[in-house]
Amino acid sequence: MRVKRMKHHMGRGAPWALLAGLLLAPTTVFAQDEIDSGDTAWMLTATALVLFMTIPGLSLFYAGLVRSKNVLSVLMQCFVITAVMSVLWAVVGYSMAFDTTGMEAGVRNFSSYVGGFGNLFLKNVDASSASGTIPESVFITFQMTFAIITPALICGAFAERMKFSAVLIFSVLWSFFSYAPICHMAWSGDGSLFGDHWGVLDFAGGTVVHINAGIAALVACILVGKRTGFPKRPMPPHNLGMAVTGAGMLWVGWFGFNAGSELAADGVAGMAMLVTQLSTAMATLTWMGIEWVKHGKPSVLGAVTGAVAGLVAITPASGSCGPMGALAIGFAAGLICFLASTSMKRAFGYDDSLDAFGVHGIGGIVGALLTGVFAFESLGGQGANLDSMGLQVFAQFKSVLFTIVWSGVVSFVVLKGIDLTIGLRVSDEEEMQGLDLSDHDEAGYNLT
Repeated sequence: MRVKRMKHHMGRGAPWALLAGLLLAPTTVFAQDEIDSGDTAWMLTATALVLFMTIPGLSLFYAGLVRSKNVLSVLMQCFVITAVMSVLWAVVGYSMAFDTTGMEAGVRNFSSYVGGFGNLFLKNVDASSASGTIPESVFITFQMTFAIITPALICGAFAERMKFSAVLIFSVLWSFFSYAPICHMAWSGDGSLFGDHWGVLDFAGGTVVHINAGIAALVACILVGKRTGFPKRPMPPHNLGMAVTGAGMLWVGWFGFNAGSELAADGVAGMAMLVTQLSTAMATLTWMGIEWVKHGKPSVLGAVTGAVAGLVAITPASGSCGPMGALAIGFAAGLICFLASTSMKRAFGYDDSLDAFGVHGIGGIVGALLTGVFAFESLGGQGANLDSMGLQVFAQFKSVLFTIVWSGVVSFVVLKGIDLTIGLRVSDEEEMQGLDLSDHDEAGYNLT
């Protein structure tokens, strides 16, 4: 994500103070003029699109994939995570992720890893504050939508068996200790570990969102344990129509996710939109084609899952690869995520309920590494940060490995702490009854 941070704060004092400002600091007084209405209009739209991805997109996608007795629990998790993360982002998350106090280009220090607390409670942010060519308030809200969807993605791994209270506590602590620091390392600008020191390309969240969430999903589904009866008892989706509707919303909303990450209405945003569409289409066809050959018939579930895999994989590359690179990334994502969500999951025996790790974790890794290949102009890309493909791929690999370790450790510690205090999992009786009734005393469907 291109970080453009240029804050301007106008005084609110007496008229003589305004006159002094006019004479002594005209650039500050006229800071509002630097905001571009076209960029702002696009970013307002992109922000709404990314929020649309979580509610209702991800909510319906996940709700359609679980059994009918757990529909409300998944919808509730996504809905309330949206509310909790919004407040957390305003209070502390934005400051940790984007406070650049003490950072400077080429200098590595503690601030390269974790931001500061200078913007707690959004201090110094008002209607005149700018971030590049858009209001800072729009930048904050856009980034908030990323902070919302990332922990919501993790819910797919432990669906149908984790306590609602545990989900909320985990989401808060994980976002504080994993999401915000990785976001800072990737996107905070000069002095950041990934972007500045290593030269990593992560346009819209391969490490920050998908690998980060995917690894947490893997750790969570292992520590929470398998659903009762898995894998012997069939647990098919209760409503594929709902899942397809949610997946369609994700596909449309992802244009805000990727094209919006340019933070401007320009040619890079346009190319990001094009490559997002192409990668998603290719991954859909790849997953569908594999199933068709292997099982004799293509499945709706496979097609929509392939689409999400293509969306995930193109995310880090959307600002640097070209159209043909997008097709290659989509093909790789469809193939590798299919193997991860079927053969690999069966081989290792973990119960990743809705393939959060198989799609987001593995898809994010595939996309992050291939970004280092297809960013180069010789392969139709828009340009890499480093001089050679080998160096760029190695930088991508370092960021992937770092994110895996960081998220894995944080997730393990947080989940273990919750398990030792309030417990992670509902009882066997509650699981058999369904989380809609056991956690919320409601039922989304007539279960008789």
